[in-house]
Amino acid sequence: MTVTDTGAVPQTGASIADVSIADVYAPYPIVDVPPRWGLEMTTVRTGVRPTVVHHRPGPRSLLFLHGVAGSWTTWTPLLAAAAGIEGRGLVLVDLPGWGSSPAPAVPLDVDESSQVLVDVLDALGLDQVDVVGHSMGAFVGLHLAVTRPERVRSLGLVSGTTFATAAAARRPVRALRTLPAFTLLRAGLAVTRGAAGDLLRGLARIGLLPLLAGPVFAAVRRLDPSVLQAFVEEFRPAGFLGAARAAARYDTRRWSEVRCPVVALAGRQDVFARVDDLARLRRVLPDVRTVLLEDCGHFAHVERPDAVVRELLS
Repeated sequence: MTVTDTGAVPQTGASIADVSIADVYAPYPIVDVPPRWGLEMTTVRTGVRPTVVHHRPGPRSLLFLHGVAGSWTTWTPLLAAAAGIEGRGLVLVDLPGWGSSPAPAVPLDVDESSQVLVDVLDALGLDQVDVVGHSMGAFVGLHLAVTRPERVRSLGLVSGTTFATAAAARRPVRALRTLPAFTLLRAGLAVTRGAAGDLLRGLARIGLLPLLAGPVFAAVRRLDPSVLQAFVEEFRPAGFLGAARAAARYDTRRWSEVRCPVVALAGRQDVFARVDDLARLRRVLPDVRTVLLEDCGHFAHVERPDAVVRELLS
């Protein structure tokens, strides 16, 4: 497996990773064992909804933000690869409506999600953090860096849904050509709504879930069973549709206001984002390094955790 660039010329302040590495694909399971990393669970009363947080005090805290089929546990393969990020504080949030956090009456928009994070940081007494976000979490992390730059020391985007996803959410017909997997999933969920979760669980019971989840991962048959189990348990159809609506309304030109250092990693086989999103990030963000991972789909921190740790946290 290699990490390569996307072929575009970097702008001032931008850089591109181009190194050769060889790692095992998806070597760690997803586990729900907070004590393994010294994490304590607490519920923060935010201005929107109670929010479940797993955290560990320590210097230079890292704030981890999950995607639309995730919770705090989605990050456990990365924690395993990084030996628990020894010596640093950790904050892993289940955004309202995801994981163990109760859902609001209406899915949160990007502003509301960012305010939840500010409330969490205030409750934990943290002035500034390094933010790492996956998929939707990367989108929210970018917005937090725009609206509350004093709280974000650096930003890591892991398989981030950015420009292509926002464009697909605004123009779904055109997106059938540019981002078909995202567009078809959104259309299917709009029809099935609450039944989508039952469908996923039914497919899991009869052993057909890999057929549906296959496009999301570069090598679904090589995943630990815990990964697909978590995918089923954590996927929230209403949250996915709400996130798509929020992305459709978002002005991505605001990301040019981000001033902290950024590292953006993506898999070449990602069906929820496009490779050229990395090039667009280099044109927009003043201080960014982009990394393209071979043999990797939409869950880089699960599929290639060792590479993500080296490029993002070393």
